[in-house]
Amino acid sequence: MEKTFSSEAKKACANCGAELKFKPGSHQLKCDYCGYEEFIEQEKSSFEELELQHYLKVVGANAYTETIALLHCKNCGANQHVEEHYKSLGCVYCGEPLIREDIQKEGWILPGALVPFQMDANKAKQIFTNWVKSLWFAPDNLKKAALDAEGLHGLYVPYWTFDAHLDAKYQGQRGDYYYETQTYRTKKGTQTRQVRKTRWRSASGSVDGFIDDILINASEKKSHHIPSKVAFWNLKEMVGFNSKYLSGFVTEKYTISLKEGHHQSFQEAKNIAYAWIRQDIGGDTQRIDHADIKLSNETFKHILVPVFISSYFFNGKNYNFYINGQTGSISGVRPYSFWKIFFLVLFIVLIITVIAIFAK
Repeated sequence: MEKTFSSEAKKACANCGAELKFKPGSHQLKCDYCGYEEFIEQEKSSFEELELQHYLKVVGANAYTETIALLHCKNCGANQHVEEHYKSLGCVYCGEPLIREDIQKEGWILPGALVPFQMDANKAKQIFTNWVKSLWFAPDNLKKAALDAEGLHGLYVPYWTFDAHLDAKYQGQRGDYYYETQTYRTKKGTQTRQVRKTRWRSASGSVDGFIDDILINASEKKSHHIPSKVAFWNLKEMVGFNSKYLSGFVTEKYTISLKEGHHQSFQEAKNIAYAWIRQDIGGDTQRIDHADIKLSNETFKHILVPVFISSYFFNGKNYNFYINGQTGSISGVRPYSFWKIFFLVLFIVLIITVIAIFAK
């Protein structure tokens, strides 16, 4: 039976009737008006891993368990879920206005778990402000934008995680280094040096093991790619999915299908297999001629992870800055002020000219 997902249903404060919002760094909802707090009950059953082949073969690659109300950004293509009290909102990635009249309902696989925000917008704003202050040649408008809390949005980003048992049979070669003394002539006479060489011998065998939580970004686009410096979350702090954790934040729907996510995860599994094989071969260096890699007992989850995003438009180009909502790490491609660099170069040239004149 099709169900409608709704994090939009407002949870009213038992004390004053105002809307309760998730309190980052806790497992509680909090009223911003009177301070009342309410505990979020944990649903451990939500952690259940889903059988991958069942969804890919039986249910279908575009399977969904519920529907979600989305605002689609016509500029960058991001699909964002927002709460009812938003009459309009700017896209967290590009700032393009999102109007509720454009709302659509789409099917999705309900998240099985999420990593809750561990900091609020004020803390994220301070991290962003301090980072911008540390940037050389940053435009003055960027520093002003860092002071604008409205430009910083908390976003739950969708990821696929894949688990599997891996078996791999391989054929390759083990290389062991050895050194030979080589004689050569120079103007100073005959000298010697040590030359490293490699002794190769055939190697074959098999490796196996369990692969846990291969993370695949389910909304990855070149226009808003989360930097690797930020894209690391401690999944041991995941909790079972509960829409109450989404209150006060924007949630993005995945744009990479389960099938495509699985394809990408196999490439990661292949890299893991090759690392295991190299370790099994041993020696100083290795060659892998052939590897037959098989995955079994494959399962997956759809999870949400926390990120703060600030969008800044400068000289006709959009810049995004990202803060990990769990660890506080920050990264982004920053703009440079042409005039600040120009005047610095001009100043240096003048100083060099003055020094040259007085040195004569």
